[in-house]
Amino acid sequence: MAKYNLVYFPVRGRGEAIRILLVDNDQDYEETNCAPFDKFLAEWKPKMAFGQVPALYDGDFMLVQSNAILRYLARKHGLYGSDDKTAARIDELNDGVEDLRGAYVKLIYTNYENGKAEYIEKLPNNLKPFEKLLSASKASDTGAAVGGKMSFVDYNLFDLLENHQILSPGCLDAFPTLKSWHAKIAARPKIVAYHQTEGFKSRAINGNGKQ
Repeated sequence: MAKYNLVYFPVRGRGEAIRILLVDNDQDYEETNCAPFDKFLAEWKPKMAFGQVPALYDGDFMLVQSNAILRYLARKHGLYGSDDKTAARIDELNDGVEDLRGAYVKLIYTNYENGKAEYIEKLPNNLKPFEKLLSASKASDTGAAVGGKMSFVDYNLFDLLENHQILSPGCLDAFPTLKSWHAKIAARPKIVAYHQTEGFKSRAINGNGKQ
C-alpha cells in the first residue's frame, strides 16, 4: 500500500507541486481521481473541510489546502529549512508564489481571452521580486531557492514557472538567476523521469484547457 493518497482531478493545477515534491523525495503515493465533477460534488466535496481538493491522506489523517499539504510534507521530510529564520524566509517566498498563482488562476478561469495580453505585459514586474530574492540566496549556484537546501517552496515555485513558460515562452530570459535555478530543478533526475511518464504527459495544466 502506498504511503500517501492524493485526491485530485486529472490536471496539474494545485496538485502538481505536491506530486513533484513526493516524486523528488522518493515518497510512495497513489492518486485518486475525483472526476467527473458530478462525482466530486456527490462523493468528495462533502468530505472536504472547505469543499475543495486537493486532499492528502496519510493513513487515516486527511488534510486539504494545497499549501497546508506542502508544509505538512515539508515538516515530515526535512524540507522546511534548518532553523526558524530560514523557515520564515521559505514562508515569505511561498506567500509570494501564492500571490502570483492567484493572479494566474484568475486570468485562466475568468479573463483569459481579454486579459492575457495585459497579464503578460505585467509579468516581468511580477517576476522581478523572485529574481531579487533568489539572487540574494545564490539559488543559481546551490539549486535551492532558500538557504542552500531544497525546501517545499522550490517545488511550488518551479511548478508555477513551468506554467508561465507555456503562457509566455521566454518569460525567464530577462531573469538569469531565476532561469538558471529553474533549469537546475528541471534537471533533477527524478523530476526528469517523472516528466517522461504518461501520467504527467496526459494531464492538462488547468481544468478548462486554457494555458
